[in-house]
Amino acid sequence: METVTPGTVLWLAFAVAFVFGAIGQKTHFCTMGAVSDIVNMGDWSRMRMWLLAIGVAILGAGFLHAGGQIDLGKTIYRTPTFAWLSYLVGGTCFGIGMVLASGCGGKTLIRIGGGNLKSLVVFVVLGLVAYMTLRGVFGVFRVNVLEKAAITFPGGQDIPALLTAAGVDAKTAFWLAVLGVGGGLTAFCLFKRDFWTLDNLLGGLGVGLTVVAAWYVSGHIGYLAEHPETLEEAFIATNSGRMESLSFVAPQAYTLELLMLWSDTSRTVTFAIATALGVMAGSFVWSVLTRSFRWEGFVSLEDTANHLIGAALMGFGGVVAMGCTVGQGITGFSTLALGSIVTFGAIVVAAAATLKFQYWRLMREA
Repeated sequence: METVTPGTVLWLAFAVAFVFGAIGQKTHFCTMGAVSDIVNMGDWSRMRMWLLAIGVAILGAGFLHAGGQIDLGKTIYRTPTFAWLSYLVGGTCFGIGMVLASGCGGKTLIRIGGGNLKSLVVFVVLGLVAYMTLRGVFGVFRVNVLEKAAITFPGGQDIPALLTAAGVDAKTAFWLAVLGVGGGLTAFCLFKRDFWTLDNLLGGLGVGLTVVAAWYVSGHIGYLAEHPETLEEAFIATNSGRMESLSFVAPQAYTLELLMLWSDTSRTVTFAIATALGVMAGSFVWSVLTRSFRWEGFVSLEDTANHLIGAALMGFGGVVAMGCTVGQGITGFSTLALGSIVTFGAIVVAAAATLKFQYWRLMREA
């Protein structure tokens, strides 16, 4: 069988992310907006969109795993090490940051495609701080302090493994978790008929399916049982060396790194970079086609400061927690990893608290 080239994997990753960007621009898919709508208006529509995306991603990834197309055990999420402090601290920082920066990492890329110059600044600061947390000064604190606080689950930290450790048959545990959590979330979202609008369904189903498609591209098409050079198992063009799907914090750092070290021929476009570029391109094309492209800049000093601080918090938090509202909140969640679920909860709680604080401050000033 002919070996798939890195170019094939990268173009497919770009195409999947392009669809994600176009869907995000069309449907206003926004995880920060989902929390904001509940806190400020009691409207669950966009939260149901997010939860539907999670449910679809769990079901899709579960069926691919059961069919032998991918192995979810070969991701960064299903590790035996449950770094609980990293998930809580990272998720909290990210939740606060995405409120201050007017959107998460994925929304930042979508807004850049729509002409938002504030998001371009967020991209640069987020990417820089994320890189400092990956390999720089903040990385020392991350490794020596936060990651030291961890619990080890010999069988893995995902829900099926935990159920199996509790005595449930492995196959039963797997389907109980996939259908129970994935099917439950999907049913919860679709049960309310008011939710059945084109944008809500397209946003939830579409985003969930792009995560599944990215798993397939990286974990099946890009999988090599034996790399011709190393003679070891490999996943083509991934930064982590493992199977990857959509995530938007570390990819922004890798994109900046490539742009700064372009003359270094050892630096190449990776799966993560291709997805970041794809989201911006998809959003840009959709905004141009629908004539919704608009230049937008900062309106005040406070607005600038909030976005800078928010970007820094997201860059730090996204790396510490090993993902953002998409990277952990959908992609990681689709593996049913306990760490992803804890991170999701920390992000939502922190974002809600920050929104309530902003509202309280506004009322006090008024």
